[in-house]
Amino acid sequence: MDHMKATRIFYDKAVLPDGAIVEMTIWQLPNTSPERTHGLKYSLFYGRDGRRIVGYDNERGKGDHKHVHGIEFRYKFLSVEQLVADFLADVERMKNEHHE
Repeated sequence: MDHMKATRIFYDKAVLPDGAIVEMTIWQLPNTSPERTHGLKYSLFYGRDGRRIVGYDNERGKGDHKHVHGIEFRYKFLSVEQLVADFLADVERMKNEHHE
């Protein structure tokens, strides 16, 4: 078990006009693993009033996946740029759904 520190390589947090929060954190791990072949750990969150609306993460034991409205989907990680783009696209989609 390697206890070297993960390095935070990206962090951004925004509070939107409607009070929703978009928070993205990506860490570079000291080494890769079969589960995280890209060597990254990430947590991307979009939610309001303590409720997660969209979340992308790769916690240990689950691999790359995303949550949209409480439903979990597998996610194919290609690159950090693609990850952020896919996440923000889901956020936009959900935002539009909320403005009936």
